[in-house]
Amino acid sequence: QVQPVESGGGLVQAGGSLRLSCALSGRTSNSYVMDWFRQAPGKEREFVASITWIGGGTSYADSVKGRFTISRDRAKNTVYLQMNSLKPQDTAVYYCAVRKLGLTEYDYWGQGTQVTVSP
Repeated sequence: QVQPVESGGGLVQAGGSLRLSCALSGRTSNSYVMDWFRQAPGKEREFVASITWIGGGTSYADSVKGRFTISRDRAKNTVYLQMNSLKPQDTAVYYCAVRKLGLTEYDYWGQGTQVTVSP
């Protein structure tokens, strides 16, 4: 059993930066992939970024490429999302989710952390 717990959200002005963390309790697996999603009010949840636990391979949504960076610290069992050049449209609740490599179903979700970007 793995429980992701997000932190690091808050209020920031446009152009600013935030770093989100996703701490993973329990035993992680080399077959895991960690994804960040976000959901704005009245909108569908959307994929933001992904990283494989063992190899560190990454992928990003087009809307955040060049501004967001996903990384992981295996010793700390933590995944990070560094968000730079934030825009008001980045305002959302950000979620960390865990799935197995090659599968699309998610095994675990965090509770989310609110990010608000003011104009």
